[in-house]
Amino acid sequence: MSAVLTRFTLLCLLILPTTMLAATPQPPNINARGWLLLDINSDFEMASHNADERLDPASLTKIMTAYVVFRELTAGHIHLDDEVLVSKKAWKTPGSRMFIEVNKKVKLEDLIKGMIIQSGNDASVALAEHIAGSEEAFAQLMNEHAQRLGMLGSHFVNATGLPDKDHYVTARDIAKVTAALIHEFPEYYRWYSQKEFTYNGIKQQNRNLLLTRDKTVDGVKTGHTDAAGYCLVSSAKRDEMRLLSVVMGTKSTTARADESQKLLNFGFRFHETHSLYDAGQTITPLRIWKGEQETLPVGLEKALYISVPRGRFGDLKADLNLNRTLIAPIAKGTRIGVVSITLDGKLLKEAPVIALQAVEEGSLWHNLIDSAIMWWRHD
Repeated sequence: MSAVLTRFTLLCLLILPTTMLAATPQPPNINARGWLLLDINSDFEMASHNADERLDPASLTKIMTAYVVFRELTAGHIHLDDEVLVSKKAWKTPGSRMFIEVNKKVKLEDLIKGMIIQSGNDASVALAEHIAGSEEAFAQLMNEHAQRLGMLGSHFVNATGLPDKDHYVTARDIAKVTAALIHEFPEYYRWYSQKEFTYNGIKQQNRNLLLTRDKTVDGVKTGHTDAAGYCLVSSAKRDEMRLLSVVMGTKSTTARADESQKLLNFGFRFHETHSLYDAGQTITPLRIWKGEQETLPVGLEKALYISVPRGRFGDLKADLNLNRTLIAPIAKGTRIGVVSITLDGKLLKEAPVIALQAVEEGSLWHNLIDSAIMWWRHD
C-alpha cells in the first residue's frame, strides 16, 4: 500500500484573529561576543550571533550546577532539608559568595538560594561536594548531563565558573540547559525571580537588573569574570509566550541588561507563539481497517508549539502524512506518521503522530468485509 496523505485545517485558525504585519525586521545590533534569542516552547531560534563559539561562561556555569542539583532532588538522592557540612575548600573558594562558614552545617535549600540569588561560589562548591563527594566528581556529572542534553560545544571542570582553559560553553548550549531547567523544574525555577536573599545576617541583591526593570522577566542568571566579560541569561513570559535570551561578553552590568532587553523586546514585538496541539489531544480520527472499531484517534505525544512572524498565524498549513495504511491490531503509542507545519511552502516543524488508543483485531466478519473493500479500492 502507498502512503496516505491527509490534509486538515488547524482548528485554532478559526478562532484567532490575524493582522497582517510588514516583514520581520533584522534583529537589533547586540554588542556582545555571542548571543541568542529563543522561544523555549517552540524551540524556535529568532536571532543569534556566534552562538556556537566556545566562550568562558563565568557564573552562567551555575545554571548547569543547579540543573544537576535539581535532578538529584527529583531522584530523591538529596533533600531540601539536608544539613550540609561546609568544607574548608568551599569556604575558601574565591569570588562571589554567600558567606558560609567552615565546619558549620547549612540547610541545602539555603545553599541553593545562595547559589542562585547571591551567585555564591562557596555555596556551589558545598553543593557539589554534598552530591558527588568532590567538585571534580560533580563536574563529571555536569558533563554527562551536558552530553545528554546535546550540549556538544561545552565542557565543565568546576561548579562555579571560575576561569579554566578547559571550562567553556556556547550560547546555544547554555540556552539548552536553561530551557531544560525551566521545563523540568518549575517548582525550583521560581527562585530565579527572587530579588534578594539574606543568610547569616547578610542581605545580598540578585544581580539581574532586568528583574526590577521588566515585570515579565523572572530569571535567570548573571555572570562575570575578566575573561568572560559581563554575561546574562534572561527569561521572560508575556501571555503564553516565553522567550530566553543569552548574552555573553558585554562590557558592563548595565550593558548586559540593556542588550538582553533589546533581544527580548524584539522577539515579543515581531513574533508570536501558539500551542497548536496539546499532548494526547486528538488531531483527527482516521479510518482503521480490520479492527473492532472503524476509527482510530491520533495525536501527539508532546505538545506542539509554533512561532511565526506576528500576523502570520492564519497562514499556517498542516499536513498529516501517514507512513502506512492503518490495519488492526495497533497498540497505543504506535507511531503512524508525522504532522508537518508549513508557512508559504516552507517547512517550519514536524512532529511524530501516534495512536492515542489501542485497537484490537475485529471479528472474522469485519475482516472479510474490510478486506473486500480494501481490494476493491486498491483495484
